[in-house]
Amino acid sequence: MWVEFMTVPNAYVAETWRELFAAEGLSILVIPPIGRGEKASMRDSRKLYVPTGKAHVAREILRKI
Repeated sequence: MWVEFMTVPNAYVAETWRELFAAEGLSILVIPPIGRGEKASMRDSRKLYVPTGKAHVAREILRKI
C-alpha cells in the first residue's frame, strides 16, 4: 500500500523529489492528475506517494534538507 505524502506543482519538481528520495533509499510513486492519463502535461500538478509506514522516513529526509 501507498499513502499520499505531498502534492507538487509539476512533473519536473516531482522528478527532482523522486531522485532525492531515491538517493536516500526511499521509493516514491508519482501520480499524474486523475482523468488526464496519457494526456497529462509536464506542467500539471503531481501527487507523491510513499510506502505505508515510511512517511516518517520521508519527513525525516525533508527535515534534513
